[in-house]
Amino acid sequence: MLDFFVKYPRLSRLVDLALPLLATLAALGVGAIMLQLLGANPVDAYGALLNGAFGSQNALADTIVRATPLLLVALGICIAFRGGVINIGGEGQLVAGAILGTLVGLTFPEAPGYIVIPVALVAGFIGGAIWGGIPGVLKAYYNVNEILSTIMLNIIAVQGMNYLLRQPMIDPAQAQLASRIPQTARLVQAFDLPRLVPTRLHLGALIAVILAFVVYIYLWRTTSGYRIRAVGLNPDASSYAGINVKRNIVLALLLSGAFAGLAGAIQVYGVHHRMFTDGSLAGFTGSAGFNGIVVALFGKLNPLGAIPASFIFGALIVGANSLQRAMQVPAALITALNGLVVVFVVASDYFSRRLARSRQIGVEANVEPSPPASMPPALSVEGDMSSD
Repeated sequence: MLDFFVKYPRLSRLVDLALPLLATLAALGVGAIMLQLLGANPVDAYGALLNGAFGSQNALADTIVRATPLLLVALGICIAFRGGVINIGGEGQLVAGAILGTLVGLTFPEAPGYIVIPVALVAGFIGGAIWGGIPGVLKAYYNVNEILSTIMLNIIAVQGMNYLLRQPMIDPAQAQLASRIPQTARLVQAFDLPRLVPTRLHLGALIAVILAFVVYIYLWRTTSGYRIRAVGLNPDASSYAGINVKRNIVLALLLSGAFAGLAGAIQVYGVHHRMFTDGSLAGFTGSAGFNGIVVALFGKLNPLGAIPASFIFGALIVGANSLQRAMQVPAALITALNGLVVVFVVASDYFSRRLARSRQIGVEANVEPSPPASMPPALSVEGDMSSD
């Protein structure tokens, strides 16, 4: 079958672009079998999913709101993967950014919103950058595996959040109660991100889309972005060409964490208006730090491709909740359905790489070898003999 794609490289590119969507459809097909086994009509179930995600103005707004942190985390993942490093610490970086952003709002409750909101978002960006830069330094200068260090920092982040929200940052109204809720005070209403009334859609969604174009320009139109991509493709050749490999590894993970941290701050100021914890990272993040990795892969590690990818995954998350309510299926099925989509999309990347290799074979096969430089220009044997 790969020989067919070698012969038709343009068709190979079209299939490559469609692979994530095909993988999602395949996952939904397996999910349909599971629904049938549980006695639910798959057509009605997926109808409820679509209606829950797009059936009304509020449903569409909720889908976009869910997609916003996924897109921001995915932008950071695109930078990290292009730099040749893997960031599994989006959850912890998201929380680190949310904590710093919340501290700004709690510290200056009397300040005007048009000052506090930008400062808080920058603080969230910096908080995520610090949490992403730590594994970057460990990777670049001490050769510590970044997968291990980012996962460990997730654990540190959740424990730090649990402590802060139960002790120094706890809502004063909760501090004196016997059964205290681990959460901060609600930020003053002036600090809420502007919304499209009467929906939950906030300005953070527009910020995320704009930043997707900024990251694309950065990676493919700037010298710094070129260096990160060069290091990701071949660190040895990059070092030979004079690029500081260690510095760019740190920069890739630092920027990756920064966008996750910004997502955390936007969640606070646009959605929750406070920080809270149920003892786990997912209770606050909604697993956006992990799902953002799949969104980035779905978008082919392209910041612009991450825009529709995040929207699709936001729709799946919102629609799945509606499916559960409408069909009365177990919550575990929804978790399994989301997991299937993740597995199929990640698996599709393997076929994507094989298609890329097949295109390369096709290009090399169509390139005619050039004559050696020492060969005289187009002299025939007969011509040489006749000249004698």
